[in-house]
Amino acid sequence: MNYFDPRVLAGLKHLFLRARFVVDGLMVGVHPSRAKGFSSEFEGHREYAQGEDVRHIDWKAYGKFDRYFIKEYRETTNVRAYIVLDSSASMGYASNGWSKFDYGSTLAASLAYLMLKQQDAVGLITFSDKTDTMLPPKATQNHLLAILQALEKRRPSGETSTGLILQELAGSLKRKGLVILISDLLGDTDGVVRGLKQLRSRQNDVMVFHLLDKDELEFPFEEPTIFKDLEEDIRLLTDPHETKPAYLAALGSLITAYKDACAANLIDYSLFNTSVGLDRALVRYLTWRARLRLRA
Repeated sequence: MNYFDPRVLAGLKHLFLRARFVVDGLMVGVHPSRAKGFSSEFEGHREYAQGEDVRHIDWKAYGKFDRYFIKEYRETTNVRAYIVLDSSASMGYASNGWSKFDYGSTLAASLAYLMLKQQDAVGLITFSDKTDTMLPPKATQNHLLAILQALEKRRPSGETSTGLILQELAGSLKRKGLVILISDLLGDTDGVVRGLKQLRSRQNDVMVFHLLDKDELEFPFEEPTIFKDLEEDIRLLTDPHETKPAYLAALGSLITAYKDACAANLIDYSLFNTSVGLDRALVRYLTWRARLRLRA
């Protein structure tokens, strides 16, 4: 079974089941050393000194060397993360019954589930033109329930002000950490880039998961079509054959602008087609997490 296929996940009604299905499926294919928690890491052995707690003796080493050794562990830095999910009306677009918001909320839930398994602290922000949900980072398992409830309550609506939300967040964070933005990034590109730069200037790590529907990426329309703006009352009758080249060129420029801005500011950027699996996003996070462990 493909654990990450959106069509499979759409059949799971509860967000917790989706998140557990995705994360447990990922862990089946991930090497154990990458899948385990990151609160501490084995560093080496040292000889046992009289009076130390015998529970820390490595009995396998004793059986091999006939001497007592203590396992030593190096504490690693736990992550303090905010998942920032765009819940504006444009995220409601769905070409196959699985909207960008469905994809994004399942990704957010899966990341929260994964982080808490790794003993990291995770919080949630959902937004449109204002912040709708603000849950501060916690590392307790029961915090997952609060995150899932907030995600299940929220439906895509309203206009978007991604740049403003990011700038407000940058100004409000008291401690540096990780900010994961999940959005279709439709709107004020300059404002979004400005907000991302402000987060980085305050020593935060930033990951951007750019979600677009297959229709938005490929523009497969053939017949004259009325396009409706999901955030404003605008409708436009268009001949797709005439519009497609200019549309794809504009989309390509938008994606390139985000890629270049993120690369210039050491921000991890990934573009996702919401018709494909979630595993690449989670592996992206695990890879970043492994790099952080090496930096610590």
